[in-house]
Amino acid sequence: MFKDITLGQYYQTDSLLHRLDPRVKLVGTLVYIISLFVVDSFTGYIIAGIFLAAMIVLSNVPVGYIVRGMRAILILLLITMSFNLFLTPGQVIFRIGFLKITREGLAFAIKMAIRLSLLVIGSSLMTLTTTPNQLTDAIESLLGPLKRFRVPVHEIAMMMSIALRFIPILMEETDKIMKAQIARGADFESRNLIKKMKSLVPLLVPLFISAFRRANDLAMAMEARCYRGGAGRTKMKPLVYLGRDRAAYLTLFIYFAVCVAVRVLPLPF
Repeated sequence: MFKDITLGQYYQTDSLLHRLDPRVKLVGTLVYIISLFVVDSFTGYIIAGIFLAAMIVLSNVPVGYIVRGMRAILILLLITMSFNLFLTPGQVIFRIGFLKITREGLAFAIKMAIRLSLLVIGSSLMTLTTTPNQLTDAIESLLGPLKRFRVPVHEIAMMMSIALRFIPILMEETDKIMKAQIARGADFESRNLIKKMKSLVPLLVPLFISAFRRANDLAMAMEARCYRGGAGRTKMKPLVYLGRDRAAYLTLFIYFAVCVAVRVLPLPF
């Protein structure tokens, strides 16, 4: 299950999306997430889906590898759909006891499922095509103006990058601990909620210990390399916008303008 998480992982390959400036990909991901909340119709979600599909093709990352990350949020997706399906008032189309499904609830549940799926896949695509170092440089560059207000931009960017990088590492560690506990007789498949909560205790304790150990090793490694923050640091590969990056920004602007137009213009669905 934990191997299905793709957020925070990097997929090594050569593609147009990999060669783009990381600032473009970070801004593009933010714009795409905002666009998913701007559109509120199936037409808008179709446009967002087509745009995301085009980006996946340009990334040269296998579709199955990207979609595999959806398994990790399947429970969250089902819970979200259930709440919207049964708790949204409107015209009743089906009733089971005190539970009722409305036409509005069904449409809203489908929209929320599509929105959440596109959001997760879009966010995963950024980390799959951007290395942690590139992501750190992009965040630091975009937040650069805040340095005038004495905001530790470099440290913030470093922490965010490390946090993203630790997601797959901790998930892999959790998977190893679970397999070791199962080999010792632990039961993680029990349907009894109390027993399931108790079985998580021997899993969480070694996981926290491992996380703190890894954090301490990372801190010692950074100190051994004389890391002292971002003051006075230079970059081996400074970020420079190229023609393809400007074309990518123009594409983002056109896409977002279409999403706003879809939201403003009256549509049948």
